[in-house]
Amino acid sequence: MDFELPLPLYKKLTVTFRVEPGCLGPDGIDHIEGFCKHAKKAVAGLDSDFIRWVIVPRYDKSMAETEYKTNGKLLNYDQAELYLQVFNKELEDFEEHLQERLSELIDEYLGRA
Repeated sequence: MDFELPLPLYKKLTVTFRVEPGCLGPDGIDHIEGFCKHAKKAVAGLDSDFIRWVIVPRYDKSMAETEYKTNGKLLNYDQAELYLQVFNKELEDFEEHLQERLSELIDEYLGRA
């Protein structure tokens, strides 16, 4: 496949990760907005040639925790996996790394790191 990095924004994979306020402890609702801004800045550079990060609070538990889109279209797991394979990434490893990084960021944000 022929592509040049960095990709234009519309061709990037938009990864929306919704963080539950409870991840930040019993008073997480008071800190979730600030944490999401902090986390967005912290992960902005990760795979930024082909990923656009969106980290937002997960107030509605009916919304998926992680969502993938490109060119305005929602991708299912298999489609997201195929997209990442173009960049020699495995979706399972990608998600695991994101979870680990967010755990570190929560500790850092709460002053536990």
